[in-house]
Amino acid sequence: MARGERIIEHLLRRAGFGAGEHELEFFSSMPYGAAVDWLVDYERIEDRVDDFIGQPGFVSVVARRALEPRTVINDARQRWLFRMIHTERPLQEKMALFWHNHFATGYARLAGLLGGAEATRYLNAKPSEDPGQVLGQLELFRKYATGNFRDLLLEISKDIAMNWWLDGRLNTRVRPQENFGREILELFSLGVGHHTESDVYAAARVFTGWQSRFVGARGTLEAHYEFVYNSGNHETAAKEFSFPIYPDGGRVIPARAAASGIEDGIDLVNALARHPQTARRLMRKLHGYFVSEIHEPEPDFIERLATIYLENNFEMKPVLRELFNSGEFQDPSRHFARYSWPVEFVVRAIKEVGWDGFSVADALTPLVNMNQQLFEPPDVAGWDLGRNWFSSGTMLARMNFAATLTRNQRFNLANVVYGSHTGTPQAMVFHMLDRLPAARFDEPALRELLDYTVRGQNWNGSQAQVLVKAAGLAHLILGSGEYQFV
Repeated sequence: MARGERIIEHLLRRAGFGAGEHELEFFSSMPYGAAVDWLVDYERIEDRVDDFIGQPGFVSVVARRALEPRTVINDARQRWLFRMIHTERPLQEKMALFWHNHFATGYARLAGLLGGAEATRYLNAKPSEDPGQVLGQLELFRKYATGNFRDLLLEISKDIAMNWWLDGRLNTRVRPQENFGREILELFSLGVGHHTESDVYAAARVFTGWQSRFVGARGTLEAHYEFVYNSGNHETAAKEFSFPIYPDGGRVIPARAAASGIEDGIDLVNALARHPQTARRLMRKLHGYFVSEIHEPEPDFIERLATIYLENNFEMKPVLRELFNSGEFQDPSRHFARYSWPVEFVVRAIKEVGWDGFSVADALTPLVNMNQQLFEPPDVAGWDLGRNWFSSGTMLARMNFAATLTRNQRFNLANVVYGSHTGTPQAMVFHMLDRLPAARFDEPALRELLDYTVRGQNWNGSQAQVLVKAAGLAHLILGSGEYQFV
């Protein structure tokens, strides 16, 4: 069957991770604006996807015993991949991935400091499953996925994984630690070139005393680290910045008593969230993530989104609604104008090819070979995006994953193709291209697909022939350059 409206496919690739047949049928039955509303206003849908792990009809997971995503990092990775494939709230997972890269925090360093189980806990635990009700960083990103950026920036400043990752726990009035102060300015808000070195030092002093403490009896499941403002470690003197901190233009956070010194950090977070440069930087990043990395954004488009962000008190949902409804997003020249992240490539391929008898565990090593391991960005700046995803080695890893997936799904692919194509090699090729939408194949590339279909034997369209050729065609499409765009 034909897959549906191409604009809906485009929306689901960008606001989610692509679509299987049933998902596409559901969204194609509604007007485009209604589909945007359904994706953006996802709170109306109960988040129950984790309940389906291990159930028939869903992609498999592999664990040593029971799945333990709270304490075993590869189980946490599997659960996130499972959610991306099966969630009924795709935009929530897509934005969680965006924030994971924006506030990049790596497991390996945390594991070296805290141990592997605790590092996983602070990155991935759900309060409902954790004996100490720990909210892991990924759950923080889900909570604020399309919410208020100011609130998210404040909460990430208190987040235990971030506190250890950027050495906030070591930040004291006697020895201010600049790591977090630098990154909240340079990476999380204003960006390079919009602050000074003296601002970095002032920000470090602002967050002195924003630390962590251990609560509970050691050795018990309930014991954990939590955020604490340690007034005795806070530097109480005034802090001056090169940009406005207060709406009246004031640039100095006044001297405060240590007991109320936490307000210094809150004042700085508020200032960064409301700064027009933060707004523009976030909008440019959202443009690259949702609209195009190939086309430069029009300045008017960035300003329009930034104005919506500022006028709505830093709420992201109005921004995303405007973005998806915009002519810039819907422009056909922006379709397949973004380089697919490895995780996007893997999840979309599984959704479009099928998953019966396949396990997300089989994607973990390929993702490492593609240079994207969940919970392990290379550094605090996150992954290198765009063309940087691609080298001969990473492209080979994508092709190898495509071979593994399509070989595993050969019976599924053959059954679908055999029951729907008209019996000609051309029909089979176009059916598979319809199932696996990609950037436009030129005539030579199309001829290569057709040549593969008829190569080696006279075409008769038999079930045995389709069994071999359908999987092979899917492999060629998934491994093509055209499929690496979303």
